[in-house]
Order: sequence, then structure tokens, then C-alpha cells
Amino acid sequence: MAGPDVMEFYVGRNIQAIQAPAHFDYVALRFTPTELRAHFQKLSWRKVVAFQTRNPMHRAHRELTVRAARQRQANVLIHPVVGLTKPGDVDHYTRVRMYEAIIAKYPNGMGHLALLPLAMRMAGPHEAVWHAIIRKNFGTTHFVVGRDHAGPGKNSKGKDFYGPYDVQDLVTKYRDELQIEMVPFQQMTYLPSTDEYQPVDEVPKGVQTLDISGTELRRRLKTGTPIPGCVVVKTLHESYPPRNQQGFILFLTGLPNSGKETIAKALQVSLNEQGGRSVSVLLEDGNTQESADGVTFVAAELARAGAALITAPFDTNEDARQATKDTILQSAGAGGNVFLMHVATPLEHCEKMDRKGIYAKARRGETAGFPGVDIEYERPSCADLTVDMMSQSIPEIVHSIILLLETNSLV
Repeated sequence: MAGPDVMEFYVGRNIQAIQAPAHFDYVALRFTPTELRAHFQKLSWRKVVAFQTRNPMHRAHRELTVRAARQRQANVLIHPVVGLTKPGDVDHYTRVRMYEAIIAKYPNGMGHLALLPLAMRMAGPHEAVWHAIIRKNFGTTHFVVGRDHAGPGKNSKGKDFYGPYDVQDLVTKYRDELQIEMVPFQQMTYLPSTDEYQPVDEVPKGVQTLDISGTELRRRLKTGTPIPGCVVVKTLHESYPPRNQQGFILFLTGLPNSGKETIAKALQVSLNEQGGRSVSVLLEDGNTQESADGVTFVAAELARAGAALITAPFDTNEDARQATKDTILQSAGAGGNVFLMHVATPLEHCEKMDRKGIYAKARRGETAGFPGVDIEYERPSCADLTVDMMSQSIPEIVHSIILLLETNSLV
């Protein structure tokens, strides 16, 4: 039954296309549905298995799609999305270079690469049905669907948002209407002893295996851990240099006059003394959203370029800090190494050591929106490091931050 604000029927009219969106990257890999169907017809491809991904591809995906095509006497369309994905995902420039490298490893004439300018919604089963409709429109006859296709991950209680077979069950339910055959994603595993990938259910008992999921691949890229059986290692490492050459961002959060600026400048001196990368300090000027967005943009760009940035943005709540981190992870690439430092100097001490009189002005009502006085400062619940100017000296605090960076192989 439809809700009070939802009608059961809608009336629509014909839609007239005015102009397709302009893209200036990888133009040769972008096709409209009509163009791609014509391409398949020109090549006499009657059966086409579509493979959707938002992640880098490696050898396991190549083996999976080749097996699927072989079993169905079909060809393969590698059809990755190149729109907005999840924070922390590999940028589409790196991914496309990987796709181009791996498509060359397919049997001659078996595979084709085309890009889909689509943003991921992470809507699980419903998005999988939508993706199937899209691939049908592009002329494919089969569609690979994994168990957690477009899944948002775990909920606030640490449990998977959807059941293990919800996605495949919903696509199967609407199979006749979709008019496209679902290909269940076979879990492939790496066999170090023979340097090959095989389906999990075909591996003999007792044989050593190693699983490289999309999440594990991103982790290995970030940490510089070897990727076994990968055919595009060089392409990957062009965008993911060794850890000690990757950029990083240190966010200092705390009350005004808690010592953030002093710590930032002392830490900059220490990192510059060590050398190896450019180190900048960016202190936010003002407490407007425009100022915060500017700091976030500059931070992501500097980190992407391999620089180190120490910043003390104006923030008062957990949601704002998390939104900033998510934005940086979305665009900083290999430089998305973000650390939150809580300078937990008590309010009384911050006000006592206030030489500029900023607290006095706030108490008199001359300054609006002042953390600790007329608006609440929300302490971070999961800071990477907590320091306190009352109980620690500047050299001690700087040393603890250096040790955190060293633990993460960044210095």
C-alpha cells in the first residue's frame, strides 16, 4: 500500500534528450548504450557477460570473468563505474589504467572495456537490480552479481546491513522482467604453491590459499604489502608509492588556546628537520563553512601530492570532523592518511593562559559561537592520539606524534 505522500500511479510524457554530459577523460572508452550495442553487433558478439566494479581489478577478477565467458561461450564487457564511490576507494584514474593493463591479458578478442559514468549509491539489492537494467540497456546478456554487490558494509552494531544472499535473491526474483541472466560471483582464491587462482570450492583439501578481496587489496596498496599473483603491480604502485613517500594529514582538535598552534609549529620544525617531504601548517582563519571547506580541499590536494599537512580547523562536533575526514579520503588517493590529535587541555587552563583575551571577549558577548563559552565543544570519541599541555611538554607531545607516524611507516 502506498504511503500518504506517495501516489500509486504517475503520468509521464516523452523525454527529449538535449545534450549528453561532456567528459574530457578517457573519451575513447565512453559509449552510449546505442553505441555499445552497435559495437557488439559489429563484432558479432551474441552473448556478453558484463562485469561491474568500483574497485581495482586483479588477476582473480580476470580468472573469474574468463571462466564465466568460457562456460557460456560468451565475451566479456568490463564495465566499471567512474563516478562517486565510497571514501577511501582508489581514484578512477588509477583504476582505469589498471583496467587497460588487465584487459590486455584476456584472450585475444574476448574482452572489451567501457566506462560507466555512474555514482555508487551503496544500496545493495535494489542497486544490483538497477545495475542489471543498465547493463541490459547496454546490450549485455549476462551480469556478474556478487553476494555483497553495492553493499554499504556493516551497520552501527557491526553487523552486515544485508543478508549474504539478499542481492542475488532479488536479482533472481526479477530475472524474467530484467531479461538478463545473473552470473553468481564465484569466490576465487590464490594458490601460492602454483601461482594461480581457482574457485574456492575446487581447491583440494589441505592446499594453502590466500584471499585478496577489494578491501584487502586497498590495504596492501596503502601499506606497501606485496600483492601476490597481481598482473598490474607496476600500474598500481605508480599511484601508491611506498609508505614513507605518501602524504599525510594531522588534524589537531581542541578548545581555543589549548596549544594546537604551538604544537603544529613545533611538529613542522621536527618533520622538516627529518626531511623527505614538504611539510605545511594550515591554520583555519574564521569559523565559516566556506573556510572549513577550503581547508579540507587544500589538505586533500597537498596529501595527494605526497606532502605532510598539519592543521587545526575550527570544529566543535564529531560529525563535522568525520565529514572532513570522509571528504579527504574520497579525494586524497594514496595521501589519505588522516590522523586526529586531541589536544585535551582543560577549559580552565586554556582560559587561564589566554594572553590575547579571546575568552574574556567571549564572556562579554563580543564573540559569537565561541567553543567552551557559548557553544559546546564535543570531545572526539576515537582520536588517534590524546595529549594535554598541562601534563606534557611540547617536546614530549611532538615525540609522541612522531612515534605514531613511525608506527604507521610514514616516517
